[in-house]
Amino acid sequence: MSKKDHVSETPATAWLKKNKIPFEQNTYPYVEHGGTSQAAKFFGVDEHMVVKTLIMEDEHGHPLVILMHGDCEVSTKNLARQANLKSIRPCTPEQAQRNSGYQVGGTSPFGTKKKMPLYAEATIFDLPKIYINGGRRGFNVLIDPEVLETHLGAVKVNCALPHENK
Repeated sequence: MSKKDHVSETPATAWLKKNKIPFEQNTYPYVEHGGTSQAAKFFGVDEHMVVKTLIMEDEHGHPLVILMHGDCEVSTKNLARQANLKSIRPCTPEQAQRNSGYQVGGTSPFGTKKKMPLYAEATIFDLPKIYINGGRRGFNVLIDPEVLETHLGAVKVNCALPHENK
């Protein structure tokens, strides 16, 4: 697989095209639990540029999306406080798939099955471009991070924690 292999349309790429958002398709060999480090290694970029899409839920079980740098973890306590919620926790993989319509490992913030509040780590917007999942395992799109705010209404938050294994 090369970085520029053609990938059939996903709900995410259909959404990007419908909204006339420029993006570049990039594929990489998917590795179970390889995460953003696998994509960063393959693309030859810092893992900080690879943004992960996480589906979480609040204390009432209402889903939300959080976008975070690949080399960071989410402080759910800080996120809950900034979102004016009591608590936030990760969904089960099955619930995340029901909420997003995407298989875990291939979750994109674009074209989700359910409309969910979207939060993004504020420092993502400091980057000129980001790699973010395009709706399939082993497939990222390279886009301007401003799209997250202007087209998805992302709320900027500060809830990054350094990755424990880094």
